[in-house]
This record gives sequence, structure tokens and C-alpha cells, in this order.
Amino acid sequence: MGKTIILEKVKSTEKIVRQIEADNILVFVVDRAINKPEIKTEVEDLFDVKVAKVRTHTMKNKKLAYVKLNAEYPAVDVATKLGLM
Repeated sequence: MGKTIILEKVKSTEKIVRQIEADNILVFVVDRAINKPEIKTEVEDLFDVKVAKVRTHTMKNKKLAYVKLNAEYPAVDVATKLGLM
């Protein structure tokens, strides 16, 4: 798989922080050509977590991936490693 997840510059909006803390969801900006199974595999491999669900939102210039982690893997821990928290 030549494609990788490209994280947007560290962006810590109130909404994203609320999703991380309350819903156990991480938000990534990804290549528009990447699909949900590829996103799931890439996140699981990069961060050593299990993904429960992936939702995507495609906009004109970018694609957002909302990645919900399984309950036993806190998104706060991953966000802390990434410097978001």
C-alpha cells in the first residue's frame, strides 16, 4: 500500500478535542484516493490500536477520516503522542 495517512498540521479545535475525549474519535486528513479499509489498517498499524469504525467526509480539496477506536484504546493516549493534547 503506497498511500499513507497524511495528518493535517496539529489542529486542536474545541470540537476535535471534544470528539477525542467524549467519543474516542480521532480526525485525520487523508489522501482522497484512500478508502476506509486502508485507513483502518494504517491507523491500527501506526498506533498499535484497534479501530471500531471509520467515517469519511470528502470536501473539495481534502478528505477527512473520523476514526473511532475500540473502548480499550483511549484516543486521548494517541492524541497525546501526536502532540494534540
